[in-house]
Amino acid sequence: MKSLKTILIITILLCISINLSHAQKMYLVHVDYVNPSKLMEYNKIAKDFTDACKKYNPEGSWITAVTSDNRYMYVSPLENFAELDKNTFSDMAKAMGDDFGKMFKDFNTCYDKHGDFVITLDESLSYMPEGITQTQEGQNYRKYYFIYYKPQDQAALREAMKGVKGLFSEKGSKEYYRVYQSGFGVINSYYMVAISAKDEADSSIRGKANDELLGEGAKDVFGKVMSAAAKFEEVSGWIRPDLAYSSK
Repeated sequence: MKSLKTILIITILLCISINLSHAQKMYLVHVDYVNPSKLMEYNKIAKDFTDACKKYNPEGSWITAVTSDNRYMYVSPLENFAELDKNTFSDMAKAMGDDFGKMFKDFNTCYDKHGDFVITLDESLSYMPEGITQTQEGQNYRKYYFIYYKPQDQAALREAMKGVKGLFSEKGSKEYYRVYQSGFGVINSYYMVAISAKDEADSSIRGKANDELLGEGAKDVFGKVMSAAAKFEEVSGWIRPDLAYSSK
């Protein structure tokens, strides 16, 4: 049993070190899978919670993204795994008293499942020649592409995604994107590609222009990505500045 625990610890540390060697920034993501019938109620509670955070000023910051399938994702920068032990809202809870607990009880009536996991921003696979940033002014619309992979296919998928970035660079594409890799807390491994735009129409126009720029040769490049993928999922969404927070 002791040797098994040792092997598991070494395996986890190895996976973490591999992730960190490819990506400089980690993020903790809390996601609520909100029931459609509860969307209006959830939005009100989420706004009240954001306003309360601005009033009581707990340490931390996050951006909030809402997807077309009703996922509310709160994304916070994570310096290291020791931060996961911090109780960010302890002082706020004391100050608010019973109202704090009630707010989270109200949250819990709006979804059947929620959870936390860690992702890492992979700058070596991301394509933003003018500098990598999660948010761009006036571009709150998002396209998210989840590329799931089996462990034995990770190296091949990563190499294929390098080919995509190489093609975009060669053609001088203006369709910038960020790549995140799933990490601690995620069972089915994936790379997630995030593309920003003004709105759905702008995303469609830019996507079509980019396809024409990349040309017929792009089929082979993207084909290698799909060949190494176990599953592909496309989701749209919006960044919600009104539900973002940053301590003073």
